[in-house]
Amino acid sequence: MSPTLKVGDVVEVLSAEEILATLDENGELDNLPFMPEMLRYCGRRLTVHKVANKLCDTISSTGMRRMRDAVHLAGTRCDGSAHGGCQTACLLYWKTAWVRKVDGPPTPEPDRVSPERPPLPILEVNTRKEPGPGGEERFRCQATELLRAAPELLPFRNVGQYVTDIRVGNAGIGPTLRTIFFGLFNRYQRLSRRFPRRLRIKDGLAWGFVQPGPHTGPAPTGTTGLQPGELVRIKSKDEIVATLTTKGYNRGLGFEEDMARSCGRTARVAARVERCIDEKTGVMLTMKNPCIALDGVICDGVYKSNCPRAFIPFWREIWLERIDEPS
Repeated sequence: MSPTLKVGDVVEVLSAEEILATLDENGELDNLPFMPEMLRYCGRRLTVHKVANKLCDTISSTGMRRMRDAVHLAGTRCDGSAHGGCQTACLLYWKTAWVRKVDGPPTPEPDRVSPERPPLPILEVNTRKEPGPGGEERFRCQATELLRAAPELLPFRNVGQYVTDIRVGNAGIGPTLRTIFFGLFNRYQRLSRRFPRRLRIKDGLAWGFVQPGPHTGPAPTGTTGLQPGELVRIKSKDEIVATLTTKGYNRGLGFEEDMARSCGRTARVAARVERCIDEKTGVMLTMKNPCIALDGVICDGVYKSNCPRAFIPFWREIWLERIDEPS
């Protein structure tokens, strides 16, 4: 068992054989799967990016949940290679039993990708669930199993979580006070929706104040053929809201408050996203209208109690504008 880890610590990922010895017949430790995509990191020295002490529930929307004995390591996102080419690029969870703290610098990124070692049978077979009602293939990964791996609810009023955030280096005092303020404000906003409209702040909207859109029918599309490496600017909040339905979606994709924080920002296209696993069902979703993932644009948890999951949000092309390369 590794000692208590903090952000910035260097750890060495154990060998595949050592990790396999910690897993049950489902390829899990404490209900958290070790996935074939993680094998390529075995033996490498990596930096602790965040301590995975909690997570936001994106499956059943119960709020925050407590995760125990896990960390996120810098630069380790799932590439979906063992899960049907899923492009969600989730930040991987590493149980502290799968790493050991070491002295010295992290292992440099390889100059070229080494051949992938074949997945261990126990890991490969456990990337699938039983087929769905219609016989459809269903996947099983860390994201689909998070409610089992983190069954304990973590109420907003639990002060200990914020003390832990500061102690392990997930967030400083200032950002922690800010996320507590946002949480308190949003709770007041939800309560205020019962008040007469004249007594509400911005009609009871959560901080970030993303209004529903104007469209009662299908939302507009704007395919521009963006490709990885191209430079774009995220449009203003008002421009994006103008493309949403009255329920806040554009062709099934929501625009959320944490995404609004990136409006006006310049970034490069990281990928065109066409396939992603539905966390609730495990079914692979194929998008009729591909989304865009942007390099370096992530959810930093500021509106979600310092959640360290670091989601990569998906953007519609109509929400982005291609710009010229700087001279």
